[in-house]
Parts: sequence; C-alpha cells; structure tokens
Amino acid sequence: MMVSTRQTADERRTTVLAAAISEFARFGYAGTSTDAIATRAGISQPYLFRLFGTKKDLFLATYDLVADRIIGAMTRASAGLEGHAALDAMGVAYLELMQDPEILQVQLHGFAAAPGDPDIARTCRRTFEVLWELAHDRTHLPDEDLRSFFANGMMINVMSAIDLLSVSEHWAQSLCPMPEKAHAIQQATQALKAQRRAELAAQTEVPA
Repeated sequence: MMVSTRQTADERRTTVLAAAISEFARFGYAGTSTDAIATRAGISQPYLFRLFGTKKDLFLATYDLVADRIIGAMTRASAGLEGHAALDAMGVAYLELMQDPEILQVQLHGFAAAPGDPDIARTCRRTFEVLWELAHDRTHLPDEDLRSFFANGMMINVMSAIDLLSVSEHWAQSLCPMPEKAHAIQQATQALKAQRRAELAAQTEVPA
C-alpha cells in the first residue's frame, strides 16, 4: 500500500519558512517576491497566503525563526555558567551563528526595514529584550557590561558581513571581538564550505 507523503499545514509552514529564509536573505524584505518563496517551497502563492496571511506576516515569522535560533544557541552555550564566563560563551555562540550568511542577512534586513515599519521594529526590539533578559539572568552583571556585550554583537554583525577576519592587517584584527576564537571559527567555517563545494561538485559530475 502506498504511503501518503502529503504534508500537514505545520510541515508546509516549516518548508515555507526555510524557503523564506533563503529568499529574504538574498533580496531583503522589499525586494523578495512571495511568488519566489512559494516556488522555492513547492506550493502555490495563494496557499502561501493561506498559511501566513501577508508578506509582512511571513517576514516577521522568518525573522522570529532566526531570532529563536540565536536565542536557543546562546541559551545552550551559557547553561551552567555565570558572570563573564556565561557572557563569553554567549558571544562565541553568536559569532558562530553569524558565519551562516542567511541568518546574518535576515537579521540585517530586519534592521534595515525596521525604520520604515513599526511592526518590524517591534519584532526586532522584542528579540533584543529577550536576549537582554537572558544575558542579565545568566550573568547578573551590571548594565555597563551588558551594553558592551551588545555593542560587540553589533560589531560581530559588521565584521561577519564584510569578512573582516580575512584581513590580516593590525587595524582589522584589532577591531574583531575575541580574535583568537574568531579565527578558529572562521577556519572551521571555511573548511565546511570547502567540503560542501566538493560534495556538490561530486553530485553534479557527469560520467564519461
């Protein structure tokens, strides 16, 4: 007997969000078409709107998914730690996540769209609120330390976006938070990318 592979609505939402991350990462909120997301997800555009309502609703859900990944990674990294040890662990976890171009770009596109849309701004603020509460509860450090932590996080965004780690000059390295750990993460990321390229090349080779 053939087993049905029909997806549930929740499974479709997961598929659409995965497609939305890729499309919004590349083209931003304004530049992404819902038709492109629907095509990537293998569904019709009307069904996409049945699942998410509007393009803005879909972008907010996509941003929330990326934010949940950041919050989850920082929560796991700081488990059982306190003070600056917890803060450092969360910083390294964040740096690792920002090496994923799609996660980085969706977050940056959210920041870019926020000044023109109060709903997107509210969603971005909510993520900062949750992260601040996490950092405060795990570390019990003063506000000044938390401000420095979040400032370093924004520097990590810029550093990752312009690949500052690849610049060996002192001026560039002096700007990188946690440069030694950042180099280790960059090397691991480059190795993983090389492995993925090799796997893709092997899959696309045509036998002679």
